Amino acid sequence: MKEARLYQSLGDQKVQCRTCAHYCVLSPGKCGVCGVRQNLDGKLYSLVYGKAIALHVDPIEKKPLFHVFPGALALSIATVGCNMRCDHCQNADISQMPRDSGEIQGREVSPEEVVNQAVQAHCDIIAYTYTEPTIYLDYAFDISVLAHEKNILNVFVTNGYLSKESLAAVAPYLSAANVDLKMYRDDMYKKVCGARLSPVLETIERMRSLDIWVEVTTLLIPGLNDSRDELKQIASFIINLDPGIPWHISRFYPTYRMIDRPPTTPASVQEARQIGLDMGLKYVYTGNLPGDSGESTFCPRCGSRLIHRMGYQIKKNMIRAGACPDCGENVPGLWR
Repeated sequence: MKEARLYQSLGDQKVQCRTCAHYCVLSPGKCGVCGVRQNLDGKLYSLVYGKAIALHVDPIEKKPLFHVFPGALALSIATVGCNMRCDHCQNADISQMPRDSGEIQGREVSPEEVVNQAVQAHCDIIAYTYTEPTIYLDYAFDISVLAHEKNILNVFVTNGYLSKESLAAVAPYLSAANVDLKMYRDDMYKKVCGARLSPVLETIERMRSLDIWVEVTTLLIPGLNDSRDELKQIASFIINLDPGIPWHISRFYPTYRMIDRPPTTPASVQEARQIGLDMGLKYVYTGNLPGDSGESTFCPRCGSRLIHRMGYQIKKNMIRAGACPDCGENVPGLWR
C-alpha cells in the first residue's frame, strides 16, 4: 500500500479523496467507489500501487489513438478497479473485480521496471488503459515521471472522471488521452455507469486547455445512445471545442450486464460517422469494423487517403511533417 497523493483530512479521522470526480468522503476502514482507495486510521491509501493486473505491448491504434505516432508500440498497463460501474464494460473481469468479488489481484511491478520494460520492448509510448487510470493515479504518476525522462510518451485511455487536482498533477507528463464520451444524457450516465456527464465534459475541456492531445470515443449501443439527436449533441460539443478533434464511433457487442441488446449494425456505425462529418468534424472514425474505410484518415480538404488502416495495422502513411502531401492541409496530432 502507498499513501495517496490527493486527499484532504476532515477531522474525526474522516478523509475526502480528491483523485476523481466522485470526491468520496470516507470514514475509517471504508473504501471509495473505486474499491481500491481506503481510509486507514485517518490516512488514505492506494491498495493497487505497483500491482499490475495487465502489462502488454499493443499498437497505439488499439487504444484507439489515430493521431499519435501511427504504427507505434505502446506498453499498456492497468491495475484492477474503476470509478464507474458500466453495465457494458468490456474489461469487467478486472475493472469490477474489487466490487464484484472483493479481490485485489496483480503482480508487483515497480515504476522503474515498467519503464525498463517499455525501453526493452522498443515502445515509444506507455498507455494507462484497460481499466481506469485515475484510480491508480499514484502509480501512473510515478511511472509517467520516469517515462518522461526517457522521452517516452504517456497516454491515458480514460472515462474522463478525473478530479481537476489529478489532471493538474499529471498534465506536465501526459501527452495525449482518449476519453470515453459514453452518451450525452446525465440520467443515463447515472443509470448505466454510476456517474455524471458534466465532469467528463469538463475533463475534455481542461485537457484541451492544458495542451494535451485529445481524441474522443463513443461506443454506439442500440437503443441507448444511437439516436440522431444524441449523436448530433456529441458532435456539436466536440466541434465547439475544435472540429479537428478525432471522434471514434465503435461497434457494441453484448457483454457483462448488458446482454439484452444486439450488436450494433455496421450500417449504424457508418451512419453515425456520416452525421459527425456532415456537422463539420474533420476526422470521424469507425471502430470494431475491420476493413471499413472509416478506419482510415482522409484529408478534410482534398479527400486524399493519408493513412490506410486495416484493423490495428498501418498499411500506408502518407502524412509528411504533419500535413497532407497533396494539398498541404495541416493534420493535427502528435507525429514523429
